[in-house]
Amino acid sequence: MTTVNRRQGAAIVAGLVLFVAWLHGYVDFGAGAAPRGTPARSDRPAHVYGAHVPLSTARPLRVDIPSIGVHAPIVARGLDSAGGVDPPPYTTPEVAGWWGAGPAPGAKGAALLVGHVDTPTRPAVFYGLSSVARGALVEVTRSDGTVAEFMVEGVEVVDKAGFRADRVYGSDGRPELRLITCGGTFDRVKREYSANVVVFAALTGTRLA
Repeated sequence: MTTVNRRQGAAIVAGLVLFVAWLHGYVDFGAGAAPRGTPARSDRPAHVYGAHVPLSTARPLRVDIPSIGVHAPIVARGLDSAGGVDPPPYTTPEVAGWWGAGPAPGAKGAALLVGHVDTPTRPAVFYGLSSVARGALVEVTRSDGTVAEFMVEGVEVVDKAGFRADRVYGSDGRPELRLITCGGTFDRVKREYSANVVVFAALTGTRLA
């Protein structure tokens, strides 16, 4: 989707609220403490990189973050029967999920990619997400044969008690990307993490795959 009117925007926010509810549950299951990250801040990172012209909508196929060794397929996810976002199968923790009802990576707005941080036996696709540095490259290969190139503008570890969907997922219309996993500390009794790691990135270029 390349444009968002008021009604569509309200629907997206409602869906994201459901997504947050899922993120607080299913993805919280893990083997131990998450990787270290940066402290939470009160505002989204300031725009560091110049805006790139939004791309047309195309399905994302793969995400690559060379600096932390992420090279993962992407699958589109919708809502499950309970009204939450249906995550990638927990049996395939190396796969990232794209919230298919939202913007596609490279299109206008903030696209959303989610992934597990770990399993009971090994790290998962976004285990190293909290260590991504500002300025790091994130590449998303798309179904139209292009690669959308994003630069990281900031990384936050957001405590779940203070998680604000409007702040994390809001966009001023630039083509942006959010990558999200669990973080903070792992409660072995409750079997959940205390926070979410959120990477904020902006589209800075494109090339042929």
